Amino acid sequence: MPVDATTQSTILVVDDNPTNIQVLFDVLSENGYRVAIAKSGEAALQRLQAYQPDLILLDVMMPGIDGFQTCERLKADPTTQDIPVIFMTALSDAVDKVRGLSLGAVDYITKPIQHEEALARIRVHLQLRTLTKTLEERVAERTADLTQTCNVLRQTQLQLVQSEKMSSLGQLVAGIAHEINNPVNFIYGNLTPAQEHARDLFALFDLYQECYPQPEAKIQTWMEEYDLEFLREDLPKVLTSMQVGADRIRQLVLSLRNFSRLDEAELKPVNIHEGIDSTLLILQYRLKARPDHPGIQVIRNYGQLPSVECFSSQMNQVFMNILSNAIDTLEERDQRRSYAEIKDNPSIIQIRTELLPNHQMAIAIADNGVGISEEVQSRIFDPFFTTKPIGKGTGLGLSISHQIVTEKHHGKLYCHSTPGQGTEFVIEVPLCQVTCQVA
Repeated sequence: MPVDATTQSTILVVDDNPTNIQVLFDVLSENGYRVAIAKSGEAALQRLQAYQPDLILLDVMMPGIDGFQTCERLKADPTTQDIPVIFMTALSDAVDKVRGLSLGAVDYITKPIQHEEALARIRVHLQLRTLTKTLEERVAERTADLTQTCNVLRQTQLQLVQSEKMSSLGQLVAGIAHEINNPVNFIYGNLTPAQEHARDLFALFDLYQECYPQPEAKIQTWMEEYDLEFLREDLPKVLTSMQVGADRIRQLVLSLRNFSRLDEAELKPVNIHEGIDSTLLILQYRLKARPDHPGIQVIRNYGQLPSVECFSSQMNQVFMNILSNAIDTLEERDQRRSYAEIKDNPSIIQIRTELLPNHQMAIAIADNGVGISEEVQSRIFDPFFTTKPIGKGTGLGLSISHQIVTEKHHGKLYCHSTPGQGTEFVIEVPLCQVTCQVA
């Protein structure tokens, strides 16, 4: 008779009766099945260590371990638990059938065996197993597809969050820079004339004293009351300090503009140190000393770097995320320390840049905080993972930073940390993204 796909299977016959074995061997072989033989439960379990049949015909009444015990062991072993088991027995008691099915058997064949019935049952269960395997494979494929889709959606979500975040930041910076820049320029532009006018007024006063060395009593009283000599010394200092302050505000506005780089969304060569310094200036309010805190020291060890081709606003966002996390860590640790303890062991952020072989450069940002455990390090770049309290962090900063460095700039971002000794983040990117590759 023709042999279909289900008859290309291997069937293990487990029976202690030689006559039953021979009959089943002949019937199954004639119908195209490969047949293996085991004369006891122990022998069957031993054979299953070497190969896996597609179906097992298992006699119930055998010396040694019986069919029920053999089936129980098969189903307890993860490597054999999925093989269909059909019991062969002369028992007709429903209790025995229920027991066998409860142990994991898929069917019963009652002795004396009716060949056509046995073949039909075997064929059905082999087809069911084939369908089950196919379904499991399709489920696995579908699960893999869904997992990939979820990853793509998550990455898309990250990109949207990053774009929205940078867009909002850019608009905020542009508004602040515009609102501050005009009045600051007005003040700065008038400071030089004010200094000149002050010199002219004091020159006029000197001329007056030269011509009238003995002023009237009323003028003399005014001069003593307002301490004219002090005014002569202090006013230039006031105007100079105002100029220093105006210069600082102008630098802050310039740093804000450099940080956002709204007009530099494309790849272009930039001075990477300017980006770091601009970010530090923006974060200065969190770094400087306060009455209750000595402040966080920043140590710069800049190497000799050429211009680096990058998306400057995005790289500045990476600096902001890493530096902000370092400050958060140090502030959290310092809240548990006294002023004297902080003074003796100050909080420090070290920034190091260096040129690497193969047209690469590295930026290392390290703090001497509490460090990060290995478990947290393994998840630190996962989207939405954060150790901060609810409302204090989104878990996106480092994930977005990792995406910017690895995907946008074809570089690496990794972390070294020892609990109790601090944390270092290292950024490695090529000096060129396009021109060097083309060359």
